[in-house]
Amino acid sequence: MALRGSAVVAIWNDITPAGRDNFIEWHNRQHIPERVGIPGFLRGRRYVAEYGTPAYYTLYEAADQAVLTGAAYLERLNNPTPWTKEATAEFRNTVRGVCTTRYSRGSGDGGVIFTLRFDPEAGKAGALEQGVIAELEKASAMKGISGAHLCIADSAASGIETAERKGRQVGVPNWIVMVEGSSVDAVDAAGQALSAALARLGGTGAIEEGLYRLEFSLADFGE
Repeated sequence: MALRGSAVVAIWNDITPAGRDNFIEWHNRQHIPERVGIPGFLRGRRYVAEYGTPAYYTLYEAADQAVLTGAAYLERLNNPTPWTKEATAEFRNTVRGVCTTRYSRGSGDGGVIFTLRFDPEAGKAGALEQGVIAELEKASAMKGISGAHLCIADSAASGIETAERKGRQVGVPNWIVMVEGSSVDAVDAAGQALSAALARLGGTGAIEEGLYRLEFSLADFGE
C-alpha cells in the first residue's frame, strides 16, 4: 500500500538496556496514540532491527508537511509528558527526519521493512530521483514486496528546536528509501538490490542500511 498522506516523520533510535521495556510500553500506550491523535497524523508504526543500527525505526505518516510544522504538533513537542521525558532520556543515536513523500507505491502493508539513508551527489539530485523511482518501480513488482517508497527530508523542518529535543543530539537524514514486504528474505533481497543501484545512480557517502520487523502499528481511521 502507498504511504498515507504526502509527508512522514522517520525516526531511528537506540535505547539503553535499562530503558528498553519502559520505551516499548510508553511507545505503545502513550506516545504513538498521542501522535496519531494529532489532526493530520494518519498512522504510526514501530519496527525493531533484524540487523542494522539504530535498533528501532518509527514511521509516522501525515496528510502533508504543514501538519509536521504546525501548531498542534509543535505544542506536543514543546510540552512533553513526564513519561516522554523519562523514556527519551534513554535514547541514543537518534536520527529524525521531517520528509516529503516523493514516490510511494504498493499493494498492502508489510511486516518487514528495509530502510536506506543516503545523500545525493552534488548536481545530480534530479537524475538520481528519476533513477531511484525507476528502481523502486522494479522493486514494487518483486515477489514478496508490498510497498516501495522514496522520501526526502527537509533539513530546516527536521532541525526545529523543541522542548522534547532539548539536551539530545539528533541527527538529520537526507534521502530515505523504504521497501516493505511479507518476509525477511524477500525484503532483504530487494533492499540490497536497491542499495547497489544507489551507488551506481549517484548516491554519495555511506549508504546506511537496516532491516526491521514490525512491532506496533496504529492508524487514525477517522481521516
